[in-house]
Amino acid sequence: MAEMLRCSAAARVYRRSRYAGPVPFQEEKYCKREAQGTGDKDMRIYRIRSYEEFVAHAARNKTASDQHQSYLRKITPLEQVPFTVPGYSYTAGRQVDFLVDFQHSGNSGQVNWRERVCCPKTYFNNRMRATFHLFDLEMAPYPDSRIYLTEQVTPIYSYFADRFPGTVGSEFLGDHLPLGSVDENGVRNETLCALSFPDRTFDILISLDVLEHIPEYELAFGECARVLRDGGRMMWSVPFIPSSRCNIVRAKIENGQIVHILPPEYHGDPLSSDGVLCFQHFGWEMLGQMRNAGFRDVYALCYQSSEFGYLGGEQFIFVAIK
Repeated sequence: MAEMLRCSAAARVYRRSRYAGPVPFQEEKYCKREAQGTGDKDMRIYRIRSYEEFVAHAARNKTASDQHQSYLRKITPLEQVPFTVPGYSYTAGRQVDFLVDFQHSGNSGQVNWRERVCCPKTYFNNRMRATFHLFDLEMAPYPDSRIYLTEQVTPIYSYFADRFPGTVGSEFLGDHLPLGSVDENGVRNETLCALSFPDRTFDILISLDVLEHIPEYELAFGECARVLRDGGRMMWSVPFIPSSRCNIVRAKIENGQIVHILPPEYHGDPLSSDGVLCFQHFGWEMLGQMRNAGFRDVYALCYQSSEFGYLGGEQFIFVAIK
């Protein structure tokens, strides 16, 4: 059975971030949209551990989901002009008018809600703000927690490093630099398939939109479990298809060559304008694979909230406990 948490802006323990997101909005005029009929005045967070639990959850939550979609239709202008939506920004610690536009949208007239609902104070978008929010609610960090992030040249890394002195980050810099060493800019080189850290080094591991780019992702799951202490927690996000039991493999490596099963899909890369190939989208099969890798409890956090600006329908981030 799905477990439910509830968070409201009426009871706030928030921290302000001084870091801006990677793509500040251009100087544009924004059309202000008033909140009306949101259907979700707080944030309900559901822990879901299987495809069957998700099916039951989706049926019971249909009315709330329909109300949320109705709200999105009301606030989205017919003309493709930037607009604002009121809500409470977790990272700014205050009520704001979130900035929304039509950039990074695959379909004309559709807002990429995950990427383009930005706080005007911190410039963190929907998924970034939700990550920080859910981290504080779910990961039980201490000030001296040892935290590993699978990124280092991003505002997300800066946010965690500022709050937790024991934060370590890395990027994959290639084979020209030994794993575990740093380049002239202080960036550490690591690959999730063969981390250089000793066993049980970290209390918390965070990997955001990385595992889809690793063809040997099950090996990476095992490495994540290895470097966490017993009781340690991992939080991660990936392209996820909630209606699918199984992972969807888009590409694989055979005899050292990339074989495309589906049309190539490239995602943004902070280190290269060329982008990085997506090898798979994940389904509920992923949770069982994480359990097989050494985690005793694995679940999805399913959430949405108009009040906090987590718009676009139910979103997912994942937690595993060793």
